[in-house]
Amino acid sequence: MGYVSAVPVPQPRAARAAVPTGGRRSLAAALLLGALGATVVLLSAGQIWAEGTASVGGGSVPVEADGGTVTGVPTALAIVGLAALFAVFAVRRTGRTLVSALLALSGAGAAVAAVLGASDSAALNAEAARISGDTAAAVVGLTHTVWPYVTAAGAVLILLAGLLALRFGKTWPAMGGRYERSGTPRAARKAPTTDPDRPEDLWKALDRGEDPTHGA
Repeated sequence: MGYVSAVPVPQPRAARAAVPTGGRRSLAAALLLGALGATVVLLSAGQIWAEGTASVGGGSVPVEADGGTVTGVPTALAIVGLAALFAVFAVRRTGRTLVSALLALSGAGAAVAAVLGASDSAALNAEAARISGDTAAAVVGLTHTVWPYVTAAGAVLILLAGLLALRFGKTWPAMGGRYERSGTPRAARKAPTTDPDRPEDLWKALDRGEDPTHGA
C-alpha cells in the first residue's frame, strides 16, 4: 500500500490571488441598476401622471397630463445619467470620480423632480385653459397616478449606480487602457528599419522626422 502525504499541495500564485473587493460584482450591479433605472424613468415619464375634469360650455371634459407635460426634468436627467454610466469606463482617476458624481446627481435630481411633480397641478390647469379657451380655468376632481413614484424609484436606481461607481469605480477597467489584462505595459512598438539603398525607405524616414543617414 502506497504512502499518502497529508501535506497540502501548494496552489499556483495566480489561483490564490485575491480579486479586488467588490470589483466585478459592483461593476455588474452598477451597470444593471443604471440601465434599469434609466429605462424605468424614460418609460414612466410617458405615462399619465395626473387627471381631472375641466368645465367647457356648461359641461365637463376629462383632462390628463403625462410625465413629460408635468416636468421634463426626470427624462433629461435619465439621459444624462445613462450617458454618464457608460462614460465612466472611458475616463480614469479624477475624471472617473467626476463622472460618477454626475451619475449620482442625475439620479438624485430626477427622483426629487418626480416626487415634486406628483402633486403638481399646473400642467392640468394649463391643459384646461387650452381646451376651454379660458385662461382662468382650473381643473376639478384632480387626481394623481402612481407613475410619478415609479419614476422616482427608477431615479433612485440611477443614484445607487452612481454611489457604487464612486465607491468601487477605481477598481473597474477602462477602455483603451495602457496595460493589458496581465497588468504589464504593452511592448513598445519597434521602429521600422531603414535601408539606405532603397529610396522609398529614405523618404519614409524623412517623413517620420528621422535622419536616414544616422548609423549608416
